[in-house]
Order: sequence, then structure tokens, then C-alpha cells
Amino acid sequence: MIDVADSNSLLRSDVKKLGNILGEILVHHGGISLFNKVESIREMTKNLRKNHDEDVYKKLKQEIGTLQPPVRQNVIRAFSVYFHLVNIAEQNHRIRRRRQYQLQENGVVQPVSIESAVAAIKEHGFSQEYVQQVIDDLSIELIITAHPTEATKRTVLEIQKRISIILQECDNPQLSKQKRKELDEELFNEVTALWQTDELRHRKPTVIDEVKNGLYYFDQTLFDVLPDIHQELEDQLEGYFPDSKWSVPNFLKFGSWIGGDRDGNPNVTPEITWETLNLQRQLVLKKYKESIVDLMKRYSHSTYRVAISAELIKSVEEDEEIYLEKSEAWPVESEVYRRKFAVITKRLEEVGKSEVGYTDAQELLNDLLLIKESAEIHQPANRKLKSIRKLIRQVELFGFHLVTLDIRNHSGEHESAIAELLKVVNITPDYKSLSEEEKLKLLEEVLNEPRPVLLLEEDYSKETQEVLKVFKMIKDAHGEFGKRSIEVYLVSMTQDSSDLLEVLVLAKEAGIYRLYADGEVQSNLNVAPLLETVDDLIAGPNIMKTLFKMDIYRNHISERGNHQEIMLGYSDGSKDGGTLTANWKLFKAQQEIHDMAKEFNIGLKFFHGRGGSLGRGGGPLNRSILSQPAETLNDGVKITEQGEVLSSRYLLTDIAYRNLEQAASALIEASAKVSKNSEQGHFRETSWEDALEEVSKESLTKYQSLVFEDKDFLTYFKQATPLRELGALNIGSRPMSRKGSERFEDLRAIPWVFAWTQSRQMIPAWYAAGTGLDSFASKSEENLKLLQTMYEKWPFFQSTINNLQLALMKADLTAAKEYISLVEDQAIGERIFNNIADEYNRTRQILLAITGSDELLDHTPNIQESIHRRNPYVDPLNFLQVDLIHKMRTSEEQSEEFLTEVLLTISGVAAGLVNTG
Repeated sequence: MIDVADSNSLLRSDVKKLGNILGEILVHHGGISLFNKVESIREMTKNLRKNHDEDVYKKLKQEIGTLQPPVRQNVIRAFSVYFHLVNIAEQNHRIRRRRQYQLQENGVVQPVSIESAVAAIKEHGFSQEYVQQVIDDLSIELIITAHPTEATKRTVLEIQKRISIILQECDNPQLSKQKRKELDEELFNEVTALWQTDELRHRKPTVIDEVKNGLYYFDQTLFDVLPDIHQELEDQLEGYFPDSKWSVPNFLKFGSWIGGDRDGNPNVTPEITWETLNLQRQLVLKKYKESIVDLMKRYSHSTYRVAISAELIKSVEEDEEIYLEKSEAWPVESEVYRRKFAVITKRLEEVGKSEVGYTDAQELLNDLLLIKESAEIHQPANRKLKSIRKLIRQVELFGFHLVTLDIRNHSGEHESAIAELLKVVNITPDYKSLSEEEKLKLLEEVLNEPRPVLLLEEDYSKETQEVLKVFKMIKDAHGEFGKRSIEVYLVSMTQDSSDLLEVLVLAKEAGIYRLYADGEVQSNLNVAPLLETVDDLIAGPNIMKTLFKMDIYRNHISERGNHQEIMLGYSDGSKDGGTLTANWKLFKAQQEIHDMAKEFNIGLKFFHGRGGSLGRGGGPLNRSILSQPAETLNDGVKITEQGEVLSSRYLLTDIAYRNLEQAASALIEASAKVSKNSEQGHFRETSWEDALEEVSKESLTKYQSLVFEDKDFLTYFKQATPLRELGALNIGSRPMSRKGSERFEDLRAIPWVFAWTQSRQMIPAWYAAGTGLDSFASKSEENLKLLQTMYEKWPFFQSTINNLQLALMKADLTAAKEYISLVEDQAIGERIFNNIADEYNRTRQILLAITGSDELLDHTPNIQESIHRRNPYVDPLNFLQVDLIHKMRTSEEQSEEFLTEVLLTISGVAAGLVNTG
């Protein structure tokens, strides 16, 4: 077994080494006085955590309040850079632990790995036929988004990656003294570069900047890691079930919203989306060409030494004649594989440029399969040609589009466009004023009419023209990049069935959806509702049931494989009703929609719009999967991977692999058990659901009493957090609020969560859950026992409780209390903070009672230790942030220096807590 204590000592050693280097850099750049200042502040905050002393507290406040530039900025950066170094050390430790498992010789299997999942399936005695069926039904789609984009700059990320690689090399026990000395020097130089690099962006990123940031992870890790995950599953199946031939489908895929999400972001135009698709194609073609160059080196086989298939030889001769100039052909006639690869290279270079280029990825795939089949003739049957098999898998996964780009827009945009189109052709003068029943009847008539309603010569409003251009762009993209390039159109703020039919009408006008005179339907776009608010989640089952009853919609669904995608928004639901109520309503909505769709024999895929942060449904990917209703797992899982978590999950190859392996492992094992035991129910009792319904109602009442009913709450939120200052951080292309409004309803969930996270109150992630749970538990001893049983046996409830624990651990009342001083009316500040503090303590007590633990997160000591290690270093940044915000808001002159320093504290706190919004 892995010695955890010994393993963690290596982590502490890395942290100490990096901390010492930072200390040396501080002395060099700011003198011993800077080093002493940082150490003094660190010691005081550390001592205050152990034992609050009023004299030490006053001294700390005075020390921070009297800091002057440039020392103040250097102090802020010292703590921020320290967190970047700790994050690197912890990621390196995850890699180290994985390798320790791989080096075990006594059959120890790493938990939540693909091997552990296959071993568990084998242990359960499932037949090979049944396991293949489970594998065939697997589906995980991870969709990268840009909001909020990564708070850390690309340059800083690349330095962090180099530091991580050096730390990994330092673990090599066979290093010579000279090599270790060289690595230590490299490490020092990289940490120095980190200190000397601006961590703040000097301008807001454009949408294309965000696109390139997202593509960076495909270039660096995901292009290679995704096929490796599939190969690992195949290898483990063959190892544990050696008597069967296995076929692993492409069950794990990535998609993207970046460049396609136009909801509230006027910067995402049809032209930008087209450029995004071009950039994606350019990258995937570059990656293929790199792979072909590598394969050309390996496939030097000669016809004098091996038998090449006649089919391949014929193909090469024909292709050289059609596609290559004589000077471009491979010069050695006997090296047939290299001759074929020369043709492939030329055709890849010409994709999208001339008729020589491949028209689609299937043509490339056919060429690669031809090579593989020939090479297998002269390869031992028990030895796989893994390099070309990997490229084949990559082409199957990425095509010529790299990732499917989802398009999203607000339902109101479509309604306005439809209203204008129908008014112009005298179908109805005021579509918006119609009842829902009248709208559905009218839209059905339009969809049943093969002729268009769009008048090409009509001068429509700018807004309507923009909507129409989006659908024309989708039609053109299908022709240029393939139908996989854009498959789903998401409708934000779906509140009625007509919201989806409106999109179908717009798709019809662009020729994406067609009804022929003989009644045949062609539909090339999935239309998916996004259910965001608590009310929308409750209405969701009826919205979909109405559509499933309509022949016109059923025909569309039939053309799309008889599958319906439904997106569930975690952010706005939590903002409206609190995290516990929102998560329960999401769970129930999935149950009800799943059961209803089953009656219509329609397959579903739930798309979970979870955030990276806890306040927006975040948490480990594998736990997110297991927390869904068990009966929905076989429908397939689609989850957003928010911009803020991309670097922590996908910057390093080993971490990317481990993250995806955990997700795949969780789904494989759970799906096998669910399918086999479906007749035994859904792994939960009715009494558990009844209990959570009662808990949810109490929690909702408590949440709304503060957020919606307390007249001073918004004042407190805007003044007791750095909300005003966040807009200047330049972390995303989207505005902070819809319509530029000051209203709470229009504030995006991202700055809502980000602001609370910065002030360490983090109420979106936990507030009101304690009242709901405690009010139920306090009614009887049996109720508490029931909650304890639910925690032990119900993955959804366990995940909910564990995320609440994590939120409370990252929140901190001592640091949060400092922000009261920013509230202009101190009575309001004290009153609302005391409300939050009381609820915090109540939540903590009931969580400990439910879990039976002495401390929060006792079940995950590594995370617990990480938070304890970080907190004393986050505190100074919070103290400095409050001091700077107070000075900036009360100063008559708006100092650029104050703002820069506030933004540095925001960036530092985000690094310290390992999330943003």
C-alpha cells in the first residue's frame, strides 16, 4: 500500500523548497526588509488562526494599513506567487501518487481508476456480453466554456508548467549530483521568471483570445490524452477478460461553447463563430500532420522485406497520379507506406483550399485503415500497432472540426425575430401577445408549410438580421466543416414549449430543417432547452411533454436519432433558491423528465451546466457524475468544464489523464450496476426523497428571507464584497450583467459567486442549507438517523453534503468579518453578517452530526490539509484587499495604483482558494 504519511512529507518538502526559493527572490528584489515584512504579516495571521489575540490583531491591521508603494504591491505579490507555487506542488504530488501506484508490484490498484472499475465489474461476475453492452452505451461529453475565463494568464500558466516538469524530474532517484544541481538552478530561474512576470492582463480578452486559450489545452494535452483513455480501457478489459475480443467505442469526447455562446455576449458574432471553426480545423490538421510525420519515420517497411496488401499498393499508385506532382512523391518506390503518407500529407495540407484536399475526415480515416490493415498482415496477431491505431482513434474523435461547437442564445432573441418575420408576411401582427397555446398552433402551421416565410428582399431590423445570420452560418458551417461541427442549439431561459419551436422555425428558414412535399423531414440540428431558474426546472417536464405530444416535433426528434438533449443550469437556480434547493430541484427535474420521456420512448441526454466553483455546482468530475439520478446515467452524461478549471485539470498531461480517468471510471462502474439492478429501483428510498423535499422547503424559505426579502441585502452585497472592482479584472469577454442592468435579476451568476468567494463568505455555496437540514433533524432522533443513512447510502446526498463541507472549509468568518468595514451603514453590515455567521455555525454543526465526524472533511484528509495549509496565507490578502478597497472607495481621486493592487489581491485570493467564480 501507499504510505500516505511518507508521501505527504514529499509534498511538504516541495512546498518548503519552493517557499525558500521565493524567500531568496524577495530578498534579492526588495531587500531583507521586504522579506521580513512578509514574514511578519504571515506570522501574525498564522498566530491569529491558532489563538485570537486582540493586540496582535491591532498590530496586524496597523502593519497593513501603513504599507506604502512599492512595498505594498510586493507584499501582495509575495503571497499570490506563493499560492501559484503551492498549486504546482500539489499537482505534482497528484502525479507522484499516481506513479507510486503504478510502481506497486503486489497488485495494488489505484482507487477510481479505469483498472479499478474493470476489476470491480469482473468481481461482480458480469458476463463479457453484458460488459460490452455497458461499454457500448457509455457516453461522456465535456464542454469547455470561457466564462469566466482562466484568471491566470497564459504566460504564467506556461511558467507553472515548466516548474511542474522540473519538480517531476527532481523525483528521479537516479539523478546525478550534477544533474540535480542543474535542475535546482532551472527551478530558481523559473520561479524568478514567475515573480518578474505581470500576472494581470492589460486588456480584456477578445472572444478569439478565449478561443485560442481553449485550443491551447487540446494542443498541449487533450489531443493525446483522449485516445490514451480509450486504449487504457481496452487494455484493462483484455487483461481482466482475456477470452474475449473487445471493441471500445469513442465514449469520451470534448465540445466547446467558446466562440458559439452568444447569450448576453454581443462580441460573439456569426463571423467570430466562423473564425472559431477555422481555428479549430487548423489546429486539428496541424496535429494530424505532426502524427503523420512521426508515422512516416516509423513505417520504413520495404516491399523487399514484407508483403504489402495489393489494395494499398493500388491505392498508392492511383493517389500519386491524382494528387501529387512528381517532385512531391516519396522517392523510394519499395517504401509503400511512406509513399501513402506523402499523399496523406499533401491532402491534409490542401483541406479547405483546393480539390486535392480531403473533403471530409472519413476519407482520411479510410486511408489510415488501409495502412493499418496492410501492416497487420506482417505483424504478430497478439501485438497491436498502437501508434497508427491511436491516430485512427484521434480522427474518429476529432474529425476535421476538432470539437463540436454548441451555439447558445436567449429565448427572447428568437421570439423577437419570429414576431417580426410573421408580422411582415401578415400571419400575425403581434406574435408576442399571443397565448402559449396560440403560439404553438401558429408555429406548428408554419413548420408544416414547406414554403419559407422569410422574404429575402425585406429590410429586417438589425437584431433580426443578426439572428438570421447565425442560422445561415450554421447551414454554411455544415457544408464547410461537416455536420459534426455544430450539432446543438441551446435556448437560454427556456420557459415555454414555444421557445424551442421558434428555433426550429428559424432553422427551417435557413434550410437546416426541411419538410418536403411528400412529408419527409430532414433535421440537422438538435434544439435543446436550458432550464435555469427554480421555476423553469419545475416547469421543465410539462414543457417537454407538450413538445413530445406534437407530431411535428416528434418527427424532428426521430430525425435526430430519437434523442433529446436537455441542459440544466446550476448557476441561476442556485442564485434564485440557494444551493441545496437548486440541487434538489435539478435532481427532481431529471427524474421527472426521464420518466416522462420513457413513456414516449425517447432517449435523453442531460447537459449539466455546472461551474468550476462550488457556488455554481462545481466539484470533482467523478462525484458530479455519481450524484445524478441513477436511472439517468445510461442516457449519457454531458457536463461543462468552466474556463476557471481548465488549467488545474488539463494543463499537465498526467493530471488531465487522471481527471478523465476518474470520470470514466465512475461512469463505467456505476452504469454496470445501474443496468444490472434497474429492476431493484433507483438506489434510493421514497422516505429519503420525502425528507429532502421537506429540507428543501425550509432551506428555500431561509434563503429567500435574506436574499429577496431583506431590503438591505443588496446594499450589503455590493458594499461588503469587491463586486464593483471585479469588472476591471479582464478575465472574460462577456459583460458582468445582462443588459448592463443594476438589478439583481440581471446580474450574472458568475460575478455573484466570484464576489462572495473573494470576501470568504461564499454564501452561494452553502447558505440556508443548515437551516433546512437542522430543522428536519431537530424534530426527532429518527430524522437525524435518516439523514445519516442517506449520507451513507445515497451518492447524490453524499455529494451534496461533502460539497457543503468543502464550502464551509473554504469560507472563513474571521476574514469575512473584515468586509463589514466596507459597508457604509455599519448597523446593516453587523446585522447581515451576524445572520450569515449564525447560519454558518448552524450548518457546520448539522454537517458534523450527519457525517459523524469531528471536523469538516475528515473523509478527505488531503483536501483538509491543503486548506489548512493555505488559509494563513490567504488571510493577509483579504486584510490587504479590504484596506485597499476602503482607501479606493473613500479617496476623492481614483488611483490607478489602488485598483491594480486590489486586482492583484483578487487574483491572489483566487489562486489561494483554487477557484474564481
